Amino acid sequence: MSVTSTTAASAPANPRSRVIFASLIGTTIEFYDFYVYATAAVLVFPHLFFPSEDPTTSLLASFAVFGAAMVARPLGSIVFGHLGDRHGRKATLVGALLTMGIATFLIGVLPTYAVVGWIAPLLLVILRIGQGFALGGEWSGAALVATENAPAGKRAWYGTFPQLGAPLGFILANGLFLIIAALLPSSDPSMPSEAFLDWGWRIPFLFSAVMVIVGLWVRLRLVESAVFSRSKEAGTLQRLPLVAVFRSNWRELLLGTFIMLATYVLFYLMTTFSLSYGRAPIAPESGLPGLGYDYTSFVLMMIVGVVFFGIFTLVSGPWADRFGRRRTLIVVTVAIIVFGLVWVPFLAAGFVGVQVWLIVGFILMGATFGPMGALLPELFPTSVRYTGSGISYNVASIIGAALAPFVAVALWTAGGGSPFWVGVYLSGAATLTLIALLLTRETKDISLDEVGEKAPAQEPLPLP
Repeated sequence: MSVTSTTAASAPANPRSRVIFASLIGTTIEFYDFYVYATAAVLVFPHLFFPSEDPTTSLLASFAVFGAAMVARPLGSIVFGHLGDRHGRKATLVGALLTMGIATFLIGVLPTYAVVGWIAPLLLVILRIGQGFALGGEWSGAALVATENAPAGKRAWYGTFPQLGAPLGFILANGLFLIIAALLPSSDPSMPSEAFLDWGWRIPFLFSAVMVIVGLWVRLRLVESAVFSRSKEAGTLQRLPLVAVFRSNWRELLLGTFIMLATYVLFYLMTTFSLSYGRAPIAPESGLPGLGYDYTSFVLMMIVGVVFFGIFTLVSGPWADRFGRRRTLIVVTVAIIVFGLVWVPFLAAGFVGVQVWLIVGFILMGATFGPMGALLPELFPTSVRYTGSGISYNVASIIGAALAPFVAVALWTAGGGSPFWVGVYLSGAATLTLIALLLTRETKDISLDEVGEKAPAQEPLPLP
């Protein structure tokens, strides 16, 4: 009997419900933690950690810390990827979730600039880097748990469940902020209340601890995937996955990074930038003009859009399983290019136009984000899959998400308060993604055990 068949028969299987829930709950918590920071970066941190007479300077300083996490994410993907490719997915995922939970909880108890001066933003930077480091190892592990345990012909469908954590985390994070803001109302719609700035903003960060406990309980019940177990039995695991993936799969790393680029730029423009632009006064005394919505109204409008984000994240999985990942994403990417060029007509059409803009943007976000849970892991052999997919996903976060807030504010300024050039920036990023997709092969019919056979052969390094 072959090694493959023996291992497949003896390896314990994860129930499908456990696979779905374990891949979903972790990314939901991780994205909840990230969105909690993203919201606070707009509402709270410019006032409490980066005080300045110029509100644009304060906002940029807050966004700089937001971007610091993106820089830490590739490092997290390397460290957690090494552990995941050498020792398995389960323990690595538990470690990533625990790291994120601790960092988020500690942000909730930080002293502010008014209390300890420059030490406050320094500690915030350190903990924010910790968040990014953890998220760098979370996504690829969750995607692998879903896709490596998926039934035949349903990898993209299963791969959408870790992706669904993004809209769910957004709704949970912003929903909690809305409730707190409603309980601690402000007389000035452009500013949070004193109570909110004093202690209310801390609640979402502290609440993360409860969610992490639930996530850890679910993930500790997982067993290792059969695909990884077969690779281990066959002796194909790499001693240094990072060296192996750059040696034999550098082309896939580049393509995967640029395939994710438009997704990341769209993601952070529709969440972080849109909140800044939507809340900015129409005719401010200082700073950049925006749409003039109060916080509660605009976040409710965003949540409506995020519902469509979740729906189309799930819908995109069956599309990608039926029509192929590449074909599905090419169509969606062309639509993103067009969307970026029509921002001004949407945003100039009043409440209805802005709401439609949010819905269309989040629909495209779901349609492009969903298939990534299958496509990126399918580019790499089992022995370097955690590392390779994680690096591609997270390097794209630097090029796309870490730079997006700064580029968006600069283009917002260059346009004299108009978002036209911000939309053009999105279209440019999507054009690069389209080129990468055209250079990528279709992966929907490739067995995860055979991915390495389609690429240049790898010489396994002996395990100690």
